[in-house]
Amino acid sequence: MSDKKETTPSAGGRRRKSTRRWPWIVLIIAAICIVIPGGMFAYAYVQYEVPEPEDLANNQISTIYASDNNTQLARIVPPEGNRTHVSLEEIPDHVESAVLAAEDRDFWTNSGFSFTGLMRAVVGKVTGDDSAGGGSTITQQYVKNTLVGNEISYVRKARELVYSIKMTNQWSKEDILNAYLNTVYFGRNAYGLQAASLAYFDKDVEELTVEEGAMLAGIIQAPSNWDPAVDAQQSEQRWNYVLDGLVEMDTLPAEERAGMQFPHTVEPSAVSAYTEATGANGHIKNKVIEELEEVGISEDDVNTRGLRITTTIDPTVQNASVDAVDANLAPLQEDARAAAVTIDPSTGAVRGYFGGNEAEGWDYANGPTETGSTFKVMALAAALQQGIPLSQNYSSAPYDLHGITVGNVSNTTCGVCSIEEALMHSYNTSFMRLQADLENTTQDTADMAYALGVAKSLPGIERTLTENGEQPYEGIVLGQYRSRPLDMAVAMATLTNRGVWHDPYFVQRVETNSGEVLYEHPVDEGERRVSQQVADNVIQAMKPIAGWSNGALAGGRESAAKTGTHQLGDTGLNKDTWMIGSTPQLASAVWVGAADNASAINNAWGGVMYGAGAPTQIWKQILDTSLADAEWESFPQAVPVSYGFNELSNATAWDPSWNYDSSGDAATTEGSETDGAGTEGDEDGNDEANREEEQSPENTSPSNGGGNNGDNGGGGGGNEPNLPQPPTVDDVIGDLEDLFN
Repeated sequence: MSDKKETTPSAGGRRRKSTRRWPWIVLIIAAICIVIPGGMFAYAYVQYEVPEPEDLANNQISTIYASDNNTQLARIVPPEGNRTHVSLEEIPDHVESAVLAAEDRDFWTNSGFSFTGLMRAVVGKVTGDDSAGGGSTITQQYVKNTLVGNEISYVRKARELVYSIKMTNQWSKEDILNAYLNTVYFGRNAYGLQAASLAYFDKDVEELTVEEGAMLAGIIQAPSNWDPAVDAQQSEQRWNYVLDGLVEMDTLPAEERAGMQFPHTVEPSAVSAYTEATGANGHIKNKVIEELEEVGISEDDVNTRGLRITTTIDPTVQNASVDAVDANLAPLQEDARAAAVTIDPSTGAVRGYFGGNEAEGWDYANGPTETGSTFKVMALAAALQQGIPLSQNYSSAPYDLHGITVGNVSNTTCGVCSIEEALMHSYNTSFMRLQADLENTTQDTADMAYALGVAKSLPGIERTLTENGEQPYEGIVLGQYRSRPLDMAVAMATLTNRGVWHDPYFVQRVETNSGEVLYEHPVDEGERRVSQQVADNVIQAMKPIAGWSNGALAGGRESAAKTGTHQLGDTGLNKDTWMIGSTPQLASAVWVGAADNASAINNAWGGVMYGAGAPTQIWKQILDTSLADAEWESFPQAVPVSYGFNELSNATAWDPSWNYDSSGDAATTEGSETDGAGTEGDEDGNDEANREEEQSPENTSPSNGGGNNGDNGGGGGGNEPNLPQPPTVDDVIGDLEDLFN
């Protein structure tokens, strides 16, 4: 008995104590589950600002700006922003009801969030019924499309919920539904009911039948997958779901629904976004869209999310590029065309980009053409890297190639002179001899071009700078193979940046209309491709050329440059004319030719155009105008390369496996694999003679001379030419014999 009396109170005490604690636990749980989230919701509700309906009307329009974040370059307007907005009165009631049946059956009564819709979606997921619909209300979908984006996160979903409830309290249901029906995506590049009606049925929205309206409503959740042209079975399943919903909502009589047939749609058609971009800005827009795809921002995002895209384009440089091209092409033939690309060497940012005056036309800045003597710079860099100094002497006398005498235009010669002087005069024979002295001859020229920034492959050209996959011909040093103005600007920028390459880019920053930053170009240190000593020496050799070509910059501003010309077959006329060059602040490449890139380009007097003509004047005008208010800067003093003493005296050609120490000197070589990839010159794999005679209209004496020697410009110093042995070499020699005999 005593034991029982002792334990009973104790046990009873414990029970009474537990009972007293229970309310506190309830309060704590309530605070965690209700009070705290409720407080956070209330705070967010007060803080979030819901725009007025008219303020969101253009939020789907993405805008591309120059680097000043103010100058507008292009607007990308989805179809609903391009005069396809329709009012609720224009939308048939049965179409409006079909959308509600598909997406939000209690739209008129919910508060922006639907518990029943959520439960219906959950049941659909559990049972595997994909046609059951999603859990988001129409208001939530509209908020996601226009205000918060589609990032998969709890924070985004919470913001969506707050905005939806607040929008429901501030907007009328009619305004919400009208805005939604004019912005929701239906596939086939169609945004809004009017665009969708045209894309699927080739008729205005007012003419849609009940069957057609139900089909459009049914594909909203997954338009790309449920388009009848993609998945007719799933599309019809959703169509049935919508019609059944209309019957449940007492909007459609059951007997009428029973006799309905799935509608026939037209073949998918391209209904693309409407772009407002004029002239050269059209090509900038294309490069921006291309780059955004590479960083994970799709064209659909651009078309639907109302993005603010800030580019690297400097308005001053861009305007100077357009003005310079227009001024210098005006006196030329009607089909004269030009390209100009200007890059900040320290970052890779594209500051000016001109590919033509037709926004939807061919982009000449992105089109590959033969580069002429500008490629002598690549061979020179390769030679310096292997310890051949600028002071090395080479003969400029006519060169014997398998019995074919190849010389310079107008038989110009310096006798024997340094390769630095030969670059200024553009002596072809000197550079063929220099290239023959390279350890891997023509392959080293190609590899150096790749290192400096020339693309290894291009659209339509699987491998650049090669002869059908084999080692390139000797004509590579004379610009036999094709590269883009964009590539040549990058290569010039790498040299100007003392051998450090930066990937060129157009997009600096991307924001949504709500201010969320989707992308910002990272700051990087670039990638060293050649040593400072090599780059500085190439720049040193290029310094006199602008003045020699009547292109000295205003006030004597220091520059480095090289002209180039590619002949049109054996006509004595020229097809491609070039000027590449830089100051320490900007690197620029300019090409001038005919529209079809297959006809001759002439100067203003009807004579033969050279690189020292219009290309040089365009280049000069761009840099003079762009740098008019810029500080005066000079290139670093070059430390001469000497045999056995230069930083890379034992190197053969740039290889991505090289390691560099912090000073930029070559530290180790882990082995290299020669990359002989590239493209052919002419269609038959051979290149016609590249005669280059750089001269101004006022001066008939060569001002950047050097003719051309065909594909297989040869070995050096009287030795047997070190030729690659492709199967077609005999054909090439035959072509050259025809040319020079």
